[in-house]
Amino acid sequence: MSSVLRCPPSRRGELGSLPERWRYWDAVWSFEAAAVEHWRARWTSSDWARRTERDDAEPWAMPLVVRVEKTTPPDHWRALDAAALSVVRLLSHPHTAPGRPWHTPLARWMDGRIRKVVRRARGVRWRDVEALPGVTVEVNGAQVRALLPHPVRQAPLEVAKLQVAGLDLAADPERQPGPFPPSTSGPVLTILLAPDLRLSTGKACAQVGHAAQLALLHLDQALSWAAADFPVRIVESTPDQWAWVTRHVAAVVVRDAGYTEVTPGTQTCAATFAAPPHV
Repeated sequence: MSSVLRCPPSRRGELGSLPERWRYWDAVWSFEAAAVEHWRARWTSSDWARRTERDDAEPWAMPLVVRVEKTTPPDHWRALDAAALSVVRLLSHPHTAPGRPWHTPLARWMDGRIRKVVRRARGVRWRDVEALPGVTVEVNGAQVRALLPHPVRQAPLEVAKLQVAGLDLAADPERQPGPFPPSTSGPVLTILLAPDLRLSTGKACAQVGHAAQLALLHLDQALSWAAADFPVRIVESTPDQWAWVTRHVAAVVVRDAGYTEVTPGTQTCAATFAAPPHV
């Protein structure tokens, strides 16, 4: 997995020696850690009732744009991986820390419901989206760009042009969700999709994005996870695995607002740093 936005291009040629690279990435991580700690503190100290009132008055949303070229559409599962990663990499970007250029729109969005709207783009429209502030993640050919949140009724023109409904990609029939390659430097987040729940690719991208974000904001190992660059695996759960993750371990559970595809309050996915049985 690789994020398209990690080291600023203007600096790559300047980081010649190994000590220079170490110093640079130490500085980057300190800013990322500060951003993560800020969002965790802000989220846990906020009033849910006030967030709901503010969101009802003027709803905001984070756009997640999936690149879907006609001749080379991405795989369903890889798109989900990229969507989950794009959300947490945007939230941990140094530009999102207090006083930095991306902080204000993210703070306003986090003060309401963490709504996400998934759209698709290709060709010149994808290039237009790349010019907007955000983070692109690529996973085995699937690209998703998380953009700065905006009022739902005031989407940037480049975003408003993009189709929202109907994104449903083919899934690799040979995919066998196995253990994520062992991480030598931090925990791995497992996101389990609820059993017997059929979601389109677009809907599922939003749900795993919620799960990754809530894990970053709530779970104790979030900073270690961020330091390891967010290793994640997404699996379909069995009823036994779902009961285990929702009852017996530290986990976050996504309950959908019910705007599309499912009824309000439906549990769509859960995320944990514990190792689920038989996954």
